[in-house]
Amino acid sequence: MGSRLSVRHSEPAPNEADLPAALSKLLERFMVYLRVECGLRPASVDAYRWDAMLLLADLARAGVKEFPEATPRHLADHLAALKTRRLMSGTSVIRHLATIRVLCRWALAQGLVPHDPSTVLDRPHRWKKLPEVLSPAQMRALLAEAGRPPAKGPPGLWLRDRALMELLYACGLRASEAASLGVDDVARGVPVLRVTGKGGKQRLVPIGEPARAAVQEYLAECRPLLVKPDGGDAGRLLLSRSGRPLERVAIWQIVARLAARAGLKGVHPHTLRHSFATHLLVGGADLRVVQELLGHADIATTQVYTHVDSSRLKSVHAKHHPRA
Repeated sequence: MGSRLSVRHSEPAPNEADLPAALSKLLERFMVYLRVECGLRPASVDAYRWDAMLLLADLARAGVKEFPEATPRHLADHLAALKTRRLMSGTSVIRHLATIRVLCRWALAQGLVPHDPSTVLDRPHRWKKLPEVLSPAQMRALLAEAGRPPAKGPPGLWLRDRALMELLYACGLRASEAASLGVDDVARGVPVLRVTGKGGKQRLVPIGEPARAAVQEYLAECRPLLVKPDGGDAGRLLLSRSGRPLERVAIWQIVARLAARAGLKGVHPHTLRHSFATHLLVGGADLRVVQELLGHADIATTQVYTHVDSSRLKSVHAKHHPRA
């Protein structure tokens, strides 16, 4: 069982004192199981408690005094009520259903119920928000702005910012991946970047000539001025003005600042990653190749970009086709 993040809810959980004695006892036994046998963190246990309390309170309102009395219909009505009362988003309902399944499987394993009433519940489909992408023209404008020395600010830092922006787009990097790049990850004389992604997995990503040239100019003219004698840079490629490794938050700020100067709103590092993937697919790249370049473990994660392309095609068709 994975750990659970605590979440904020639109209303407080029902009072445990209002539950029938049998349901209250069941809840406490379930919490002991999560804390002791599963070893979950307090925040995760609290999230499970809130979900379980919400379910048990609805069961009590439906006249259920002991958990074995709960039927699949009770559980389905509870989920429907959450939607009606708008207590949870679609994603939270999926998480809440996972809590119900864990509770029911635990109760069955403990011999507290004769059967698992959650097995017949359908898993709601997660609503997939299509990622925001920039058009090629917008991307060119953003990179052009990054390549323009500002009128104010520390001299030379714009070379770092330009190298960062080129890498984010040319290699489809996450902000955390860009922050963790080392000087040695830039191959000498070879247009390839070594990227360390989630779980410490490494991948090699080709670098286009504009990005490679921007990185080389930064290494030659800017980075040596940022390095401090104490060696606090840890061999990282991108450094702050204090000589320390550039942090993920600073990368978000740099991207947002340059986007604002280019007249673009709502742009963040992942926007450049989304644009990288979408532009590749529009240009005819194979989906499996894009998966490898992004470092996705599951191709289903990469497939969302095919929907982005499809949405764009439909929009163009509706706008320009005479019989749309």
